[in-house]
Amino acid sequence: KTREDTNNKWNQELAKIEIESLSLDDKKTFYSALYHTNLSPILYEDVDGKYRGLDQNIYTSDGFTNSTIFSLWDTFRATHPLFTILEPDITSGFIRTFIRQYEQGGILPVWELAANETGTMIGYHSVSVIADAFNKGIRNYDVNKALSAMVNSADQKHLGLLHFQELGYIPASEEDASVSKTLEYAYDDWCISSMAKNMGIDTLSDRFLKRAQNYKNLFDPSTGFMRAKMGSQWFEP
Repeated sequence: KTREDTNNKWNQELAKIEIESLSLDDKKTFYSALYHTNLSPILYEDVDGKYRGLDQNIYTSDGFTNSTIFSLWDTFRATHPLFTILEPDITSGFIRTFIRQYEQGGILPVWELAANETGTMIGYHSVSVIADAFNKGIRNYDVNKALSAMVNSADQKHLGLLHFQELGYIPASEEDASVSKTLEYAYDDWCISSMAKNMGIDTLSDRFLKRAQNYKNLFDPSTGFMRAKMGSQWFEP
């Protein structure tokens, strides 16, 4: 019975997308990939709703389901946008979890695992997930607090953000992955700008739209590539 119930649950989940193909192998590949997208994030609370927060204290989920394994650098580009189509209610629950983690740990998650911020990878892509959901009309959470949390992440001074804010780029002498960090911070700032604009907060939108242009400071038109700078000069060779 357990096996049959589990099989039925997965069939119901995977049937949210139907494809037409003459190739059985194509179908196996597609539905295996769709199955993999559902392996995380996962539930992170007991049957009574209690869960451990980012500050390691015990809380009870109230009106949402607490989740974990937010490997956001891996998932912000495609997996979470897919969830906005297939799982809008669960997406709202993810964002409520983000907000709780912001309240408990002082910052939105970057790569959270079992009530711990691993600090793995770069950017602050919970910002992207929230803006994407909000702009698509998924708003079953405190949108004002979500926006405040997004701005708080962007205004940190760690991991090259101070240089990003003051110089308009991150020098290679100051941070590893300086180009990638500059580009991803710029993208996340554009996400903040787009959400603020849709909320009618033009001053905030303009501020982050300007910051989002920082990617241009590392574009070398002579090569057509983004390049690292050492000080104010292109990194050579």
